[in-house]
Amino acid sequence: MRTLYFDCFAGASGNMILGALIALGVDRDELCERLKKLSISNFDLHVNEVDRSGIKALHVEVRTPEEPRPRHLNDIITILEKSELSRGVQGRSIAIFRRLARAEAKIHGMDVAKVHFHEVGALDAIVDIVGACIGFEILGIEQFVCSKIHVGSGFVNIAHGKFPVPPPAVSELLHGLPIYSTEIVGELMTPTGAAIISTVCGSYGIIPEMIVEQTAYGAGTREYEKFPNVLRLMIGESSQTCSSVSDPARVVTLETNIDDVSPQILGFVMERAFNLGALDCWFTPIQMKKNRPAVMLSVLCPPKKVDELRDMIFKETSTIGIRIRESDRECLDREVVRVNTAFGPIEVKVASLNGRIFNAMPEYDQVKAKALAHEVPFVVVQDAALAALKGHSMVANNRG
Repeated sequence: MRTLYFDCFAGASGNMILGALIALGVDRDELCERLKKLSISNFDLHVNEVDRSGIKALHVEVRTPEEPRPRHLNDIITILEKSELSRGVQGRSIAIFRRLARAEAKIHGMDVAKVHFHEVGALDAIVDIVGACIGFEILGIEQFVCSKIHVGSGFVNIAHGKFPVPPPAVSELLHGLPIYSTEIVGELMTPTGAAIISTVCGSYGIIPEMIVEQTAYGAGTREYEKFPNVLRLMIGESSQTCSSVSDPARVVTLETNIDDVSPQILGFVMERAFNLGALDCWFTPIQMKKNRPAVMLSVLCPPKKVDELRDMIFKETSTIGIRIRESDRECLDREVVRVNTAFGPIEVKVASLNGRIFNAMPEYDQVKAKALAHEVPFVVVQDAALAALKGHSMVANNRG
């Protein structure tokens, strides 16, 4: 899988992400042309090569005209949905802004739709976020991994006054993620940077096993003595599907009872749920008032997917209410291992804890295809894959 690793030893901001993406090979002119599909006010990306404590990095300044008022979430969604950007860029950008809106709404105790974006609703932040999503698409990134995040220390002045680092929005956006602080004074992780990274990344910690193709640096505006204020991005190919599931993670369950929707529609709802990023979706037969047989629809998802999935359920079904509850989840580490068998290569999902394998399951569709192609029983191919995995693990342990 084409993997992007965020090394946030000096935090991250929107323009640092843009600078590092351009340094990785995203063409500045192509980026600007695609951003113009937003049909927003004139802007310019001013890109300079700078030195940050001996490291060559690209610094991006987004130059925009002054704007008279802050925007609401719906304003930004409208801008994106009316644009000619790809559906992938639109969807990822909207997810980032929705995550920002939820964080602000929680902090201020208000409805998401009523949140006024201040710094992050300004035109330069829109360019940062949408530009990053365009860059991810150009580079063909399939998965995102991030280091532990250095947030800085001290105090920062924001629209609501003087607050400690990390400020409330950043703290909320990074809830449940590994962060740390040192003697470096200043806000190293901005709300825009936190929103982008916490939305796209599925794993946090050490660099995954990958073949690194390129490393690049995006520069922050502040300069420190003997401390490189840069974001390092590493891009490459990884055979490992990275996941942070070994750590306790927050998940959300959406549930609703339905007694007047056809099975065809329910099947479509399940398909849509998985396409939108649900972790699981299932139906439970229930009995409702007046002895009506019905179905309880349950959808399990990460917190950042709640808004999209809630809206989809309201749109596609007849329900007028959804129960939403948040809980902790602990899972085994998971990775996909490709093994060679007499029937050809097969991918095996492996679940482990502290290096000990608890479960392994060859990919069903691949086993089925090999069994049909070689005219052998399904279980023969499945057993061959598991045997190959055992040999693969022994070789890896001996090398270690």
